[in-house]
Amino acid sequence: MAKIIVVTSGKGGVGKTTSAAAIATGLALRGNKTVVIDFDVGLRNLDLIMGCERRVVYDLVNVIQGEAGLKQAMIRDKRSENLHILPASQTRDKDALTLEGVEKVLMDLSEEFDYIICDSPAGIERGAQLALYFADEAVVVTNPEVSSVRDSDRILGLLSSKSRRAEQNRDPIKEHLLVTRYNPNRVDDGDMLNLEDIREILAIDLVGLIPESEAVLRASNQGVPVIHDDKSDAGQAYADTVSRLMGEDVPLRFQSVQKRGLIARMFGGGGRR
Repeated sequence: MAKIIVVTSGKGGVGKTTSAAAIATGLALRGNKTVVIDFDVGLRNLDLIMGCERRVVYDLVNVIQGEAGLKQAMIRDKRSENLHILPASQTRDKDALTLEGVEKVLMDLSEEFDYIICDSPAGIERGAQLALYFADEAVVVTNPEVSSVRDSDRILGLLSSKSRRAEQNRDPIKEHLLVTRYNPNRVDDGDMLNLEDIREILAIDLVGLIPESEAVLRASNQGVPVIHDDKSDAGQAYADTVSRLMGEDVPLRFQSVQKRGLIARMFGGGGRR
């Protein structure tokens, strides 16, 4: 059976779809058969991030309503044979998703894939609740700002009370914290929450720290998950995140400002570690 991981957030614009695409791609690059599903009906963006928007013919709602089969709707990623994308509908209403329909899709996919990544809409509406209901694990994406962390705390409440695991009194969804757009300089200046404060407020294990990086915007515009840019700090940070999701012990990088040496100061080099 596949492991179902929901990538979720309390508010929009925190890098959730970027993270879902990067995590799914990273798992596939490690040899795992992976499918990533866009649950944001009406506002789909995953196909853009994955660079397959022109190849969308059928979508998740078509499958649920019996208008297409799974194999018709899934799109094989051009860069990894282990990765498939199941896009959301751009024209339907979120009420087109049903609990029974989502369960059947996930159960059918579980027979073929090792990982199912559910890219949840932000917030607590129906699409978000259906995306997390069947999850085994959750990656909660947050920015280092008070409103984002507060909204993530609400999502943790849903994960602990509104999932199938909670209803059946099974082991709870395993929760992971992913902090995106982290800038050590702004943290030092007091413009952002520091990592310790975020972890103390949310009290869940940190799976990844993604630095604020131009590589993310560049990759999104190109329709290429940023994890493919293994020379960038963001790409490396997502690769570290995938390793931790798979149970590996990987040191945390990019959490502090790297002090520049004499040569770097003379020639303008620098960076973060």
